[in-house]
Amino acid sequence: MYNSRISGLGMYVPENIVTNDDLSKMMNTSSDWIIERTGIEQRRHIKKGDGNSTAKMGVKAAKIAIKRAGIATNDIELILFATLSPDYYFPGSGVIVQEELGIPTCPAMDIRTQCSGFVYAMSTADQFVKTGMYKNVLVIGSENQSGGLDMTTRGRGVSVIFGDGAGAAVVSRETDLSKGIMSSHLHSEGEHAKELSIIDPNTSRWIPEIIADNNPDDISFYPYMNGQFVFKNAVTRFSEVINEGLEKNGWESKDIDLLIPHQANLRIAQFIQRKFRLSDDQVYNNIQKYGNTTAASIPIALTEAWEAGKVKEGGKVVLAAFGSGFTWGSVMINW
Repeated sequence: MYNSRISGLGMYVPENIVTNDDLSKMMNTSSDWIIERTGIEQRRHIKKGDGNSTAKMGVKAAKIAIKRAGIATNDIELILFATLSPDYYFPGSGVIVQEELGIPTCPAMDIRTQCSGFVYAMSTADQFVKTGMYKNVLVIGSENQSGGLDMTTRGRGVSVIFGDGAGAAVVSRETDLSKGIMSSHLHSEGEHAKELSIIDPNTSRWIPEIIADNNPDDISFYPYMNGQFVFKNAVTRFSEVINEGLEKNGWESKDIDLLIPHQANLRIAQFIQRKFRLSDDQVYNNIQKYGNTTAASIPIALTEAWEAGKVKEGGKVVLAAFGSGFTWGSVMINW
């Protein structure tokens, strides 16, 4: 019998800072408008020529996580790469990471559950380790979203939210069953898939057709979000999946030492904090600095919290996410 634990963490964000005031020069918005609705003050965007991509940022975060885990790169037996913005339409970014790290033939798998991607990937890694198949799994969440956003007034409701960056974790075998990932809980509801989506290109409308249409009003290849509907579903599903994890492990909300929610919107995180009666010290948010980095948001926040000494040995850490799909999930950890 084995458990799995996080043995190393790492993160990387581009150096290019884009403030709310910067965005106000591109579209009809203001810093006050953005902060009021999202809590975001700035975000990081890849800058042309800075050498970054989804996979390259993931590699930078992964190298830090592997070093902190105290293992060699070739000790990684599986790569799980969570992203909605892969370097190529195909193949996935996981194999690019494998090549960049110089790992000869380990399996690499991309996970496409958007904002819930890192939670889904952690749950997958946990199962591979607990069954004894692998000792060390590299889990990456990385996003390069800035290049695919509608940076005009038309797209401001979505474009002001997102940022670029990467986070990584090494999930390793643990023989002490009282430590590590205690449980994970995953859900989806495809009925609402189009409420937060990018529809084109798709298998019934490929890029040549989009180009041939030459329609200046076509925004099907930009992100769409039904904001109020997503918000209402998010606060409900966040609460449900956190409670599911608490009940599974016999914990109460007061037992949580640190909750790291997906950084979708500061208002959502604050709503959940109030609902579970958690103090500011029990919840970690950094959306103010980085925006919503989708699959990268939880590993970036978890790494920052660990670096700041907020993740302590023996502490109960809860990861929770909700996003496009709709998909949602939680991971319960005894650190």
